[in-house]
Amino acid sequence: MLKLLEGPQTLGRGKVFWSSFLVVLAGALTYPLFAESYDVGNFAYFLIWIFMALGLCLMWGYGGMLSFGQTLFFGIAGYGYGVLAINMGGGTATIVALMLAVVLAMVAAGILGYFMIWGGISGIFFGIVTLSATLVLAFFLGQTAGPEWHIGSARLNGFNGMKGMDPLTVGDLFIEGSTLYYVMIALIVIVYLALRMLVNSGIGNVIVATRENPQRAEMLGYDVRKYQLLTFVIGSGLAGLSGALYTSWGQFITPSSIGLPAAAMPIIWVAFSGRSDLTATLVGSFLLLLGFQTITVYSQQAALVLMGALLLATVMLAPQGFVLGIGKFAADWWSGHRRREESPVMAEAGRLQSEET
Repeated sequence: MLKLLEGPQTLGRGKVFWSSFLVVLAGALTYPLFAESYDVGNFAYFLIWIFMALGLCLMWGYGGMLSFGQTLFFGIAGYGYGVLAINMGGGTATIVALMLAVVLAMVAAGILGYFMIWGGISGIFFGIVTLSATLVLAFFLGQTAGPEWHIGSARLNGFNGMKGMDPLTVGDLFIEGSTLYYVMIALIVIVYLALRMLVNSGIGNVIVATRENPQRAEMLGYDVRKYQLLTFVIGSGLAGLSGALYTSWGQFITPSSIGLPAAAMPIIWVAFSGRSDLTATLVGSFLLLLGFQTITVYSQQAALVLMGALLLATVMLAPQGFVLGIGKFAADWWSGHRRREESPVMAEAGRLQSEET
């Protein structure tokens, strides 16, 4: 299984890459020891959104399905967590609420994906349908302000958003601050490594083949619709994980986190980073989230304009993604550097061998 961590579908391999991975991981684990608690909480917030980006990378970059529905499933799981956590009484039941909320998002993705994929919807129309479903949910939730809009004890509250749910709790321990940060680090490592193994496995190869030429993959005997549905459900489930974690982190969720501006953000993160590689998406999305949050402190409008400018620059200058392009350049440079170092040694070994003969 561990051999699948490296393969043709992922960038980065060998001792240098994994050594760098461990160094970055060690830095992330020691960060709370010298940082202020406010900054640690902010970083935990950034990491919550990474799952959504990785899910879109799997669907769009590897599966060829451009989905504007990441915030749709983000919202389903977020509101689902709120409803379940409130009605289940909070406490340790919040862990169960989190898992059920993610399952709810995956079930919704399975239903929507079934009708789209078996209905032959693909290309730009796939994005249109998922965006339409996202906007419908955002509009519906926005008009649920009356007291009649409730599920059990949980009120939806319209544009004001749902609130009052407990954060993730285990016994008497609230998973907040540094604890939440370490949970996010562990989840990201698990999800990242699991996705690397998935895309480098036989299933991943079929997913990529379906993206490249679905007709040829079908002629080889694969039911491409099943692989597309699997990809869509997993990617949407990761968006649902972000939504449930977001609601537990802030103990609220509003329809604005689902609407059009929010739906466009994952597209920008993944496009800028490099949609065809998980590592590029992980690194690039985190950097963009960090930069966006920093600029938003001074001007939210300026941050949105910058995101639009980055998307335009990506489309015009680096269609495969800036972070991925930099990563490939560094990998090529390192390979060329190693070959230049090895060439004199090989030449000397050849000369000595010829003299001996």
